[in-house]
Amino acid sequence: MAKTKTRRWDPATHFRDEADMVAYLEAALAEGDPALIAAALGDIARAKGMAFVARETGLGRESLYKALSVEGNPELATILKVMQALKLRLHAAAA
Repeated sequence: MAKTKTRRWDPATHFRDEADMVAYLEAALAEGDPALIAAALGDIARAKGMAFVARETGLGRESLYKALSVEGNPELATILKVMQALKLRLHAAAA
């Protein structure tokens, strides 16, 4: 039996436009998992260009990769800086 070769799926390569990015982040926020939210922001940042996001936030590219991963634990200030650089806003709504 032949082995099936697989590749890791990277959402950052599949965003068609800003609406896709917003819908992706909204879905992560709806789950309520902090690690998933950070990873979703990381995917969006990679799609926009991590060097661009680093420049806009004043944070190091490597530290952004680490913070915006499933294993990362970014501070709220970092998340807000990244969201501002990506031209995104957090919204509050009653649960």
